[in-house]
Amino acid sequence: MIPGSLLPIANHLWQSTLFAGIAGLLTLLLRSNRAHARYCLWLAASAKFLVPCSLLVLAGSQFARPAATTPARSGALLGVPQIIEQVNEPFGAEVSLGPAPASHPPQSARLLVPILIALWATGFAVLAFSWWLRWRRMQRVIREASPLELALRVPVLSSASFIEPGVFGVFRPVLLLPDGIAAELAPAELQAILAHELCHIRRRDNLATALHMVVETVFWFHPLVWWLGSRLMEERELACDEDVLRSGSEPEAYAEGILKICERYMESPLKCMAGVTGANLKKRIEAIMDHRSTLKLSFAKKAALAIAGTLAVAIPVILGITNAPLLRAQADPNLRFEVASVRRVEIPNNGAGVPIFFPDGGIGTSDPTHISYHGAQVVALIVNALGIRGGQITLPQGLNPSQDRYDIVANIPAGATKEQFNMMLLNLLRDRLHLRFHIESRIIPVYALRVAKNGPKFKATASRAGEPTVPSRPAGGTDAQGFPILPDDFQGIRSMPRPGEIFTTAQDVPIADLAQMLESPAAGVGRPVIDETGLTGHYDYKIHFEWGRPVVAADGPGAPSIFTAVQEQLGLKLETSTAPIDHLTIDSIDREPTDN
Repeated sequence: MIPGSLLPIANHLWQSTLFAGIAGLLTLLLRSNRAHARYCLWLAASAKFLVPCSLLVLAGSQFARPAATTPARSGALLGVPQIIEQVNEPFGAEVSLGPAPASHPPQSARLLVPILIALWATGFAVLAFSWWLRWRRMQRVIREASPLELALRVPVLSSASFIEPGVFGVFRPVLLLPDGIAAELAPAELQAILAHELCHIRRRDNLATALHMVVETVFWFHPLVWWLGSRLMEERELACDEDVLRSGSEPEAYAEGILKICERYMESPLKCMAGVTGANLKKRIEAIMDHRSTLKLSFAKKAALAIAGTLAVAIPVILGITNAPLLRAQADPNLRFEVASVRRVEIPNNGAGVPIFFPDGGIGTSDPTHISYHGAQVVALIVNALGIRGGQITLPQGLNPSQDRYDIVANIPAGATKEQFNMMLLNLLRDRLHLRFHIESRIIPVYALRVAKNGPKFKATASRAGEPTVPSRPAGGTDAQGFPILPDDFQGIRSMPRPGEIFTTAQDVPIADLAQMLESPAAGVGRPVIDETGLTGHYDYKIHFEWGRPVVAADGPGAPSIFTAVQEQLGLKLETSTAPIDHLTIDSIDREPTDN
């Protein structure tokens, strides 16, 4: 099991590895095309290690328009297939379906992360120091070299060292040639070698290779980055070879010149000093002598590469847009109530606090400029503000949701939306209770609520325009089937317990409310419920079931299990599935608020 603090790194490595694998498959499709196309794919795979998807997700969140309300999240992102979320972040800790206090990990687990960080830092320092020593060595060679007068676009230096011809420098490159190279090579051979080096300068290969050196230094522990480096080197040299031959150089003279340099000179010590040797020499010489014409990219291949590149960037951005309310709730520290007070109150376990409500159409308030909570559970406040499912919470040790309650009074700025109100409430808890939390998406078992074979057995609400949906009758008592009689204007769910049984009647409610009821402790299904019915209207229904009867138990005398009742009485079904669900971890919170 991966430690929670390392999950973002594990997901980033997975994403980058997957990206490199896709790039590798694309290079197979381009094996008959020019090496430059394959080189660009490997370079993109290398650069992906330096660009976490989380940055693109954060960028996408900036483009989303603020919503008027913060919708309850079902785990599956709206408009985005669940598989995208699972591929994006496959690693997650095991999740219990109910809130539980955090336990102290064993000593070995607490030491694991510091040990891994120390190992990484050691490898990083060793490799960075090695690159620095080689860079200093080449700088010394450059300082001792003498200028040559050649009609080229870059400065040319002659060195007494036995280093092969190469281009040194990233932003101000110079061409370094060994002393006496003109006497070692024939004019045609020298001309081809110079054309090769000028090709490196024109392509800015030193900059690209320096970028990959950074990747190797940071991710030195990942074998893939070293394999990527060899692929980059190979395709880089093949691409330059193709350019030299297309410019008119004779294959025999070019191949002979490369072989002579390999015999007489040492390879440059730095990858970011583009030379003549490198990659698979035998493969290069065979390709030069064969001199097969390579195909240009067809329109179809160009379109496929463009689509693949667009999707690689667009998918994380879309995730950021769809996740924008939660991201903003965690990231915007500037929204504050105009005036607010927080006071801890003692309420016994069986005490009932006033239900939590919100200023714009929530339960129990008609004043959009003022809130007044009495005995509110701090966990419930956080859950409602973030739209997190109540069961997907990890609490810090010592926090008691039943006992730790608060009176909160605050003035809301005029025109504040519900999303802004939620952020104000979270910032108030951060300021007064020093709340620290984080949210991560975890793939867990769920029940998918779907339409059964014969379709729903309930009806849509007759009217949404204020007319009564049933003949006028007083509330109270029960009907012929034993269900409670509700007032005509009731728009919600009520339960009336009998010994071991639940009677629930609903009028004018969406199916999402039914899904929330099914995953509540009263129904006892034990998992989150995801609405996959596709029903978008408001409905009236009744359901009668036995509380706590497990799905595997045969229905005996009395009320059926919730699973049987959903299928037989509502025409729906609960099927096992998995889905990404947002999980809230409260890292720390003070029980006593600071002074107002």
